[in-house]
Amino acid sequence: MPLGRPIKPIVLTDDERTKLVTWSRRPTTAQRLALRAKIVLAAADGQANTAIAADLRITLPTVGKWRQRFLEHRLDGLTDEPRPGAPRTITDARVEEIVTKTLETKPKNATHWSTRGMAKTSGLSQTAISRIWRAFGLKPHLHETFKFSTDPYFVEKVRDVVGLYLNPPERAIVLSVDEKSQVQALDRSQPVLPMTTGQAERGTHDYVRNGTTSLFSALNVATGQVIGKCYRRHRHQEFLKFLAQIDAAIPVEDGVMIHLIMDNYSTHKTPAVKRWLTKHPRFVVHFTPTSASWINQVERFFAEITEKRIRRGVFKSVKALEAAIEEYLAEHNADPKPFRWTATADLILRKVEEVCKRTSNSGH
Repeated sequence: MPLGRPIKPIVLTDDERTKLVTWSRRPTTAQRLALRAKIVLAAADGQANTAIAADLRITLPTVGKWRQRFLEHRLDGLTDEPRPGAPRTITDARVEEIVTKTLETKPKNATHWSTRGMAKTSGLSQTAISRIWRAFGLKPHLHETFKFSTDPYFVEKVRDVVGLYLNPPERAIVLSVDEKSQVQALDRSQPVLPMTTGQAERGTHDYVRNGTTSLFSALNVATGQVIGKCYRRHRHQEFLKFLAQIDAAIPVEDGVMIHLIMDNYSTHKTPAVKRWLTKHPRFVVHFTPTSASWINQVERFFAEITEKRIRRGVFKSVKALEAAIEEYLAEHNADPKPFRWTATADLILRKVEEVCKRTSNSGH
């Protein structure tokens, strides 16, 4: 004969089952509520409490608790009861007032609000202001920059360049080309103190300038390999030498075209460069929109080499800097990894349109 108290079965209505399934599957549902919904669904399917506890890796009392809560209060029984504690002292209207004031006004003696300044003006505590700002993602202390491209052919150029990234032509090599100019060979005024346990590496804030170099680079979008060369000057003469280096590095194959993605820097458009490109018909140039360097993939490589090799480097001469860059290029090309471009032209243009709509008097 069966032992223990009989368990009352759970019978769900269609609406209840639909709601419970939604709670258990929605990624935005709190994990506690999702677990309770799974318990009730399993119980409604006839599973025993021990089986539910084993499947969900929870204790038997937890299963019994939420099963009984559902039998007594149905769906309302699965939500958390009000917790003990002092009632709220800041009303929704007060919160709205703080948010509106943060977004639409500025203090008389500053360019932006601080938590202390807003607390003094509003009469709330600094902690309360901090909580409100965090809840609404407000960060008055941060300032970012932007610039809209005024290129009249912005849309056409975006579609052209992004099309090369996402759907390159057959029998084609796509190279993202640019120059990282005025790379400084900086030496610290005193030796760098190495990292120790509990202490980060330290270098002096002042430095000695030992000259500059310019890194000309062509990133193969498909393979991630980089053709690079340092030149002491940044003129069209150096750019022509770099084009010749690209031409020599890529063997000539029948029908294979080399597509160059470049910005609108004057060095790229001189008569001498145009004559060189005319004499080398396998090179096809694609210009990025003005003020849109973010669309040129080689900029990502420049950010990487700056972060990993240049910014914290100590160089006593330009020659030492160039040797470090060449060493980095060799290591990079030994195991190249291409950058993955995922944004379509439509997505980019839609985001630009949304920003323009949010910007007052943008003129776009």
